[in-house]
Amino acid sequence: MLNFKNLSLRRSTRELLHNVNGTIHQGQKVGVTGANGSGKSSLFALIRGELQADAGDCTLPPRTIMAHVAQEVSAVDAPAIDYVMDGDIEMRHLEQQITNAEQANDGERLATLYAHMEAIDGYRARSRAAVLMHGLGFTTAQETNSVRSFSGGWRMRLNLAQALMCRSDLLLLDEPTNHLDLEAVIWLEDWLRSYPGTLLLISHDRDFLDKITTHIAHIEQNELTLYTGNYSAFEVRRAEKLAHQQSAYEKQQREVAHMQTFITRFKAKASKARQAQSRVKALERMELIAQAHVDSPFDFAFKAPEKMPDLLLKLEKAAAGYNDKRLLENLDIVITAGERIGLLGHNGAGKSTLIKLLAGELSLQSGERTDAKDLKIGYFAQHQLEQLDSQASPLLHLQRLNPRATEQELRKFLGGFAFGGDFATSAVAPMSGGEKARLVLALLVYQRPNLLLLDEPTNHLDLEMRHALSVALQDYAGAMVIVSHDRHLLRSVTDTLLLVDGGQVTPFDGDLEDYRQWVKESSKEQSHATASPANTPENKKQQRQEAAEQRKILQPLRNKLTTLERQIDKLSLELNDIQNQLADSHIYDENNKSQLTALLAQQATLAPRLAKAEEDWLEVSEHMEALLQET
Repeated sequence: MLNFKNLSLRRSTRELLHNVNGTIHQGQKVGVTGANGSGKSSLFALIRGELQADAGDCTLPPRTIMAHVAQEVSAVDAPAIDYVMDGDIEMRHLEQQITNAEQANDGERLATLYAHMEAIDGYRARSRAAVLMHGLGFTTAQETNSVRSFSGGWRMRLNLAQALMCRSDLLLLDEPTNHLDLEAVIWLEDWLRSYPGTLLLISHDRDFLDKITTHIAHIEQNELTLYTGNYSAFEVRRAEKLAHQQSAYEKQQREVAHMQTFITRFKAKASKARQAQSRVKALERMELIAQAHVDSPFDFAFKAPEKMPDLLLKLEKAAAGYNDKRLLENLDIVITAGERIGLLGHNGAGKSTLIKLLAGELSLQSGERTDAKDLKIGYFAQHQLEQLDSQASPLLHLQRLNPRATEQELRKFLGGFAFGGDFATSAVAPMSGGEKARLVLALLVYQRPNLLLLDEPTNHLDLEMRHALSVALQDYAGAMVIVSHDRHLLRSVTDTLLLVDGGQVTPFDGDLEDYRQWVKESSKEQSHATASPANTPENKKQQRQEAAEQRKILQPLRNKLTTLERQIDKLSLELNDIQNQLADSHIYDENNKSQLTALLAQQATLAPRLAKAEEDWLEVSEHMEALLQET
């Protein structure tokens, strides 16, 4: 499908890839990993034809349809659903051809075009676009809103939906989860698992990579190495490879040292000169093994808070919202020393509102709040990245927090967040989103809070920084409340899960896999609710009169929905079981090769069946809704 032959790629004077060879085959789902700046996004630009190789070739089969997410945030007046439908370029082209044929009154041409439109499922384009928008968090009412009316993050979701709308052979996704909440991430994960084409995915979310990928393409030291299996399997394989490399390196270094000693001792002696010279030539010919290097550039920890009251913060019968709109009510929350709370809930349910309320950025509409005398809050949210002083350096930001600290102390601290050398004294303005996020986290860590409030702290952070943050939070002595779509982080650092739903905040009895199921079930309930007629006093009499006729029409459809739901549940359970087995690193051992092959074959068979069942369920649901609206 995608072939690299002796490929070398440079950006400016820096070589990113050197003499890369390999093939990514049709249908493979490949996670592209590597440190920031290693060349992941440049590789995507090369595949899209936006960059040229400095040597070698990067080739695709003729007529390959490629899709990717546009990085430009469009601000057009078109309805959102029409903008998403534009992703199906072939369908839009056919629409134009049909319009031209109709104007020319060319019946024969029209018949051919209508058949082609039917063959590509073009007549269901609006329905397909609506499914994508709903999965990514848009409501039905928002479908007809103009693209211009959405914020930047929501426009990026529309760009993602537009890319998914394309019936592509090759899909390139560069950090698609950055602007998504956990529910949208779960939906996208399922969608990509059933995607029939070839997928290249850059992501710093290890759970997301684990659930989707069949291979990992890792870029390191100008090389691209393709590993079989998901991200967890890649970590095991890479660790083994690095251990072997380090062992070989140490063995070779001993050999080099021995040869060098011989040369030094005997080069001047006539009787040993020839032997010494032969060793010199042997050293020159020797292909040196690089020392294995896996050190993270990040090394930081939260110092213990200066004071740690037992009761940090308490809300009683509290309510919160914006203006006259109340989002949360009857809140009874007590946060004590050492608590680690993760917030779950649908987009718009009020998770960020609760975090703002706890942070003191939002006032209570009613109820009472009690803060400990020595409460010291550390609050992280995306808007704080833009509140950094763009002309100040990381070092100056810290000096403003502690003017008495020496520059050496502050530089040492900043080095743990990879702000070393001149980078520590450079202005914030040109920094990337990830670098700004690291700086905001550094400022939080430095202030030694006893209550951390984190709202999506991993957006823009790479895998190494996410891992470092996870390790630091595990050792953090204070209390913490966190909202994140990074399930690995939630699983690693939280002890308690709270569900924000329907204006209430209640304990969630289960783990993140249970929450995944809850999201799917609540989505089904919402679909059923949409398909149900209103039950108001005004139409109850009419409903009773039409009930018998509705049952006659709708019962076969309900029966079909029930059958499809059972089928979906069965296939989901089977696929989940396979995913769990594939997540076990032992499955990739050589003696389990036949079992791995069988599991991958089952996965390849079941995923399209599940996608078809879900599509049929949606189609039947839409049919029911249309009938209900008519009656």
